Amino acid sequence: MRLSPTGPRPRVLHVSQPVDGGVARVVADLVRAQLAAGAEVTVACPATGGLAAAAEALGSAVRHWPATRSPGPWLAQEVRSLRAVVREVRPDVVHAHSAKAGLAARLAVRGRVPTVFQPHAWSFRAVGGATGLLALNWERFGVRWASRVVCVSEAERRTGQRSGIRGRWSVIPNGIDLEGFHPAPVDTVRAGIALLEGVDPAAPLAVCVGRLCRQKGQDVLLEAWREVTRRVPDARLVLVGDGPDARALRARAPASVLFAGAVTDSAAWYQAADLVVLPSRWEGMALAPLEAMACGRPVVITDVDGARESLPPGRRRALVPPERPDALAAAVTELLLDPLLRESLGHQGRRYVTTTHDVRRTAAAVADVYRDLIGTWPTGRSTVVDHTECRESIPT
Repeated sequence: MRLSPTGPRPRVLHVSQPVDGGVARVVADLVRAQLAAGAEVTVACPATGGLAAAAEALGSAVRHWPATRSPGPWLAQEVRSLRAVVREVRPDVVHAHSAKAGLAARLAVRGRVPTVFQPHAWSFRAVGGATGLLALNWERFGVRWASRVVCVSEAERRTGQRSGIRGRWSVIPNGIDLEGFHPAPVDTVRAGIALLEGVDPAAPLAVCVGRLCRQKGQDVLLEAWREVTRRVPDARLVLVGDGPDARALRARAPASVLFAGAVTDSAAWYQAADLVVLPSRWEGMALAPLEAMACGRPVVITDVDGARESLPPGRRRALVPPERPDALAAAVTELLLDPLLRESLGHQGRRYVTTTHDVRRTAAAVADVYRDLIGTWPTGRSTVVDHTECRESIPT
């Protein structure tokens, strides 16, 4: 987002709930790039979690927005609070991340300011019954107040379109910081991780990084892991992350499963792994497989939205159906027993990610969306930015 030397600095307001995990990292990466480009950036988010502190450390203004992850009777107050933030910041563009922020931001702004909504996986995929139908009906209605819907994968866009959400779409794949995620010697990294003290350095190690919750499917992985250890008795599994399912998962986990909890540096865990597993039930495009491949590690992931697009062409063997512990166990076992195949897939993944999922490409594509919206909005200030390729799909 390079600005015209005579033009005003664009004001960007990011609204986010959740404040940790992949969404928070995506927001922080965008904030970093936009500040470097000269934009005035504000992040509105709850004070808890890591996003507020990360944004402040980057130099962004932060407005503490008290919001829960789920809608409820407190939604009206959350919308009023966010409306006050919008009046104070007077943004040129509002960028709302995930379902809850997308709901509140669109209700607060109602199309008066260019608004980008980025689902980061559709909320109606997460729940069923009446709640799921309510979430879907809202997205069909609320899309009128989104100047652009940014999906992180073509599969996520198709899911939205097939579900009757009629918006103007941009598909911008997730990107990662290639300086932060890179290969490192397995033995050296493992030696520096206290949790692995006492574990045989030669033991095959699988790692799963993600919030401990139903979406990420760690319960399916634990069921599959019993079959894995029957065939690879010395294998170890580490679950990295925290979340609402932590206690239940710990209660059912065998001794060969270790829990790292929430960590500030997940790169070391990818680098320590022989194999990274993500058994999600739904996604838009998960960051964990991209980060793992950037570290030169092979992955096994479930075939949900964004999964195929995050893998190199021809890597379909890394995909398994969601909620199929038998298929997951077979894929994990095959790779744990074949070090040469792991090495080959790790090299392929690293090459693919460096050419297609650099976070700088993602930030440039988002800047292009902002340029389009700010430059054509009747009440917006004129701002000039570089034109950067951005894959768009506009339904007819």
